[in-house]
Amino acid sequence: MFFYLALSIGFDYEVWLLEQGLRATGYVRPAPDNRRLASFVFSFGNLVEHCRAVLRSRILRALPEAPYANVIVALVVGDQRGIPQSDWKVFNRTGIGHLISISGLHITMVAGLFSLAVSALWRRSFFTRWQLPLILPAQKVAALTGASVALLYVLLAGFGVPAQRTLYMLAVVAAALWLDRIACVSYVLCAALGVVVLLDPWAVLWPGFWLSFGAVAVILYATVGRTVVRSTRDAPLPRHRRLWQALRMGANTQYAVTLGLVPLSMLLFAQVSVVSPLANAVAIPLVSLVVTPLSLAGSVLPMPLAVPVLGLAHFIVRMLAACLQWFSDLPFSVWTAPTPPFWLFCWALFGTLWMLAPRGWPVRWLGLATWIPLLAATPTHPREGALRVTAFDVGQGMALLIETSGHRLLYDTGPLYSDVSNGGNRVILPYLGARGIAALDGMIVTHSDSDHSGGALAVLSALPVGWVLSSLPADHAIVRAARQHRHCAAGQGWEWDGVRFEMLHPLEASYADASLKPNARGCTLKITAGGKSLLLAADIEAPQEAALLGRAGAGLAADVLLAPHHGSGTSSTPAFLLAVHPQLALFQVGYRNRYHHPKPEVYARYAALGIQRLRTDESGAILLDFGDGVHVQSYRVAHQRYWYGK
Repeated sequence: MFFYLALSIGFDYEVWLLEQGLRATGYVRPAPDNRRLASFVFSFGNLVEHCRAVLRSRILRALPEAPYANVIVALVVGDQRGIPQSDWKVFNRTGIGHLISISGLHITMVAGLFSLAVSALWRRSFFTRWQLPLILPAQKVAALTGASVALLYVLLAGFGVPAQRTLYMLAVVAAALWLDRIACVSYVLCAALGVVVLLDPWAVLWPGFWLSFGAVAVILYATVGRTVVRSTRDAPLPRHRRLWQALRMGANTQYAVTLGLVPLSMLLFAQVSVVSPLANAVAIPLVSLVVTPLSLAGSVLPMPLAVPVLGLAHFIVRMLAACLQWFSDLPFSVWTAPTPPFWLFCWALFGTLWMLAPRGWPVRWLGLATWIPLLAATPTHPREGALRVTAFDVGQGMALLIETSGHRLLYDTGPLYSDVSNGGNRVILPYLGARGIAALDGMIVTHSDSDHSGGALAVLSALPVGWVLSSLPADHAIVRAARQHRHCAAGQGWEWDGVRFEMLHPLEASYADASLKPNARGCTLKITAGGKSLLLAADIEAPQEAALLGRAGAGLAADVLLAPHHGSGTSSTPAFLLAVHPQLALFQVGYRNRYHHPKPEVYARYAALGIQRLRTDESGAILLDFGDGVHVQSYRVAHQRYWYGK
């Protein structure tokens, strides 16, 4: 019997496309006759993007071959696409990723500088024949200037959620100043929150929304109303005392944000940076007060002046990156745990608010106890003799995680999407992180095709992997990266926690035949747990199916079959399906893939034999639990959304 539940972990690419307003995706095939059209279609949006592109081009011309030039680009125009994944890994592990963009602090700083400058000039005009303050108070001019500059800067930033939040908060403050009203900070935050959700309802689905508003809310909760008010009759504080107060206030704010965002970070990312307070103490002043102003100035100065200014900004970023790399390499830099259930997040959030309560609140330190189940959680595993299999939705490719009570095996690693994106870093690693799985006992890479091996290097570089079985040649990059490697071959077998693993294909002798295609050597694995079995047939085709029938015969029978070669027309022969005789077949295929997998006639062949079918392009990720029967968890079946199929 099969039971349908749900599986919901990882990045939802379809929702991201909808939130971005993208209704279709495509690519341009390389060809000698390809050329970029130089025409410009005028619209306000295109004009803004053109300005961003011009600034980006100026920065990259001023910093040719500079390793962190794209960080400068991100600080000026909010374009983070050029920053490599290796740098993002360091930024995220040290908790300073929020600085590598046009953040609220940067927008407020720029708007404030322009407001002060315009206000000063406006006041000084009183002593000229214009006497502008008599026409309009300088305070209102400063408010209008700050809001206008913030709007222009946010447009250049790409209108991200943190930038929007700052813009709307500044707009509310400016409106209050214009109307001679006092703006309550909590009302300002709520107004900005309402406007963001009203204009972009999809924003609530993304971490940046919750982190941005959550950080500001924590700062307000921990600081507003707790500042000592000095009387105007008190003697002014010495400069060193004022500096000390400013440093203490900054430290208290960083302390509040660090503690306040721990539950949210665990819920969203299943990890929290331990070194974040130290890294931010170094990075925030440098990036906000030195690098960003230099970058902004260098982006608009004439090129002879821009080169040294941007060069200085880049030098500081390079030194900062070296410091952050040291923090990131510390063995305790990041604390990871499985993604907590929502009730546990709420409990930890309650404890955090208790810890950040004002002085005099009883036993504030007890709030720390609510973090123990949040941070000390361990991954869940099948019981002894049971098996859990997760078929990832990686598009047109293959990747499955196989778990017993004490071991974890990755069978194929998904496709290679681009030079920097693959099934490993886009799907598999986020899932393992959310589950709290920090190591793999083994990995099987069935053959060299990129839709099966594309994510292997990303996984091998991110996690300890005990051994690798594959049909790859000895000089392959995956073989060189593996700690321990062997060719997969029929006759290999092992047992983990009462679960039996048997390699059925290829024959060891096949490696001497250079004429064989990679598909013909696909590592075919049979797994048996609790009287139920699963056959993983890689990309074998009709000749290999016939050879398996001759060698294994009745030993091919399995309750669940991973369809050979994604259901291609050269596989899943009637004789093979009759020998396996599965109750359920899984098809790991991409939505509207160019190969038209599974082929309609092959897909119908499964139905004609009474085999239940599931395909990842329709069901999303699929989880199988082998124990007392086979329990199937399919995300899309149980979690219908109104946009599915639109």
